[in-house]
Amino acid sequence: MTETLRPRILIVDDEQRFRITLSKLLKAGGLEAIHAGGAGEALDLIRNQEFDVILLDVKMPGMNGIEALAEIKKIRKDVEVIMLTGHASVDMAMEIMRLGGYDYLLKPCPMDELMLKIETAYDRKLERVHRVYP
Repeated sequence: MTETLRPRILIVDDEQRFRITLSKLLKAGGLEAIHAGGAGEALDLIRNQEFDVILLDVKMPGMNGIEALAEIKKIRKDVEVIMLTGHASVDMAMEIMRLGGYDYLLKPCPMDELMLKIETAYDRKLERVHRVYP
């Protein structure tokens, strides 16, 4: 990961305690992180702010994470989205990839694994941006 740049992370999860704790852990790890309690709030933020990586819960009331992923990619094609789920399946993984998601992780996941996924997603975004705007 480029040391002079800090990726902007958006955490989207309906579990308040989880998203606040994760936000604090990511900030302690040197990342810039904010959070949203659901897809609607997240989409409003995404329309008005730039994010590099979004951590998106699959199971949320109202609009679920898969539906939110499709909407996010309509607004910001270049953002990398890592899905967080407690119930993974092959069908879900295929749908996430089809919609442009970067990857998915099972909740709870080790913090070092999450940080590595964020780092590789951010590097992928930077590489793509440098190819388009050399």
